[in-house]
Amino acid sequence: MKLIKTAKLKILSRTKSLEPTLEIYRKALAFYIDVVQKEWGNIETFNNNKKMAVLEKLTHKTKQHPKAKYAFDKNFYKFPCYIRRACTMEAIGYISAYYSSLENWKKEKVETLAKGKKFHKKIPSLQLKHNAFPVFYKNNMFKREENKVKIKIFSKNDWIWTEVLLKDKELLASKKPRFSGYTELNPSLVKKGKKFYLYFPYKKEVKLAKKKEIVIGVDLGLTNTAVASVLTSAGTVLGRLFINQPKEKDRFHHVFNELSKAKSISGYIKAPNYWRKLNALQKEITQSTANQLVAFAQKYGATVIVFEHLGKLKPPKGFYGAKKLRFKLQFWAKQTVFQKTLEKAHTNGLRVARVLAAGTSKYAFDGSGEVVRNAKRNLASFKTGKIYSSDLSASYNIGARYFIKVLQKTTLAIVWLQAQAKVPELAIRTRQTLASLIKLQAVLNLTVNNTAVACI
Repeated sequence: MKLIKTAKLKILSRTKSLEPTLEIYRKALAFYIDVVQKEWGNIETFNNNKKMAVLEKLTHKTKQHPKAKYAFDKNFYKFPCYIRRACTMEAIGYISAYYSSLENWKKEKVETLAKGKKFHKKIPSLQLKHNAFPVFYKNNMFKREENKVKIKIFSKNDWIWTEVLLKDKELLASKKPRFSGYTELNPSLVKKGKKFYLYFPYKKEVKLAKKKEIVIGVDLGLTNTAVASVLTSAGTVLGRLFINQPKEKDRFHHVFNELSKAKSISGYIKAPNYWRKLNALQKEITQSTANQLVAFAQKYGATVIVFEHLGKLKPPKGFYGAKKLRFKLQFWAKQTVFQKTLEKAHTNGLRVARVLAAGTSKYAFDGSGEVVRNAKRNLASFKTGKIYSSDLSASYNIGARYFIKVLQKTTLAIVWLQAQAKVPELAIRTRQTLASLIKLQAVLNLTVNNTAVACI
């Protein structure tokens, strides 16, 4: 698979001269969006290359085509051809997305009215102005000369080369090159606030592991950040990991309490300094969790990291401690942890998967049925009398559900129906546990052995 990462290098040179480049690029883009919209009926069925060729004839004068229907060259003197073509392709993308949204809106309207319901959704509107950023193509708009970087910008009604100084700290990780083995692609000029950056994409081909005999089951929680366990396809547990960041979480609560006090005194305030600290602490927690999960997988030779498919969660009404739980859910960065782990796992050739979340903590991993959890919800009492970590039990079930899912896809339908008859909980996904996987493997092995004996 293709892996792309982006380095955001801040421009340290004078940036006032870069503003006209953004302005004229956005004007050119608005021009092409208008042209593409007018000509869409004629070019809609063409492929992108043919669309580009037709639009270039309509807007740009050449010896072969001295007359252009739309006066682009008159309004945009000496506009570089590479940026013009980038504008054209971006405009085609915007118009294609607009008509696609419009078609979906019409279908949704017909379906809603057919059911006798009122339709309130607004019709999609076409915007000509967009906060787009130009791509600087190498050798034509962007050059590297030893330690210097040159870009072509629009200044005083002309396109000129100018040298810029970049803050290249993002290219290093622990004083080592961060993108060794990657291919540098064309950078983009991006403005954030009052600062300008060059965004450099880096591409690398990564081969993901094919073997799936060992996986990591991960349960993301509100008390522990994550609890992970190593499982084999036979249901054997090889290792366990509890991830928590008590210092960072304590600091997070301290800063949040300071923010709450400031709000109680002054009323509504933006408080950017407090939020910067809170965001930095949350970023540290999520990044640390992702790093530990990937390192844990590599330690045991696992090839897949399995998460629950978590959606929006709300505390039940009338629940004791609902206010505290609501606070935890508000700052629960479960999706960020998943995304960070996904990126780091792919970098190291590992796969990431998700399974159904319902019932993973509700049912005991040993197949004894529903559990009773304590007030803190970190311990679970099994029907057998065993007291176990509820998060650890859930991680076993998460890993097991992944293997059951794989076996269901790879097993013949007749064999699967026979196995399902002997292991009834397989029919209800919310009741699948580690014990279900162990029983399933035993049934499948017995079926295969009997089939081999019958063939002999």
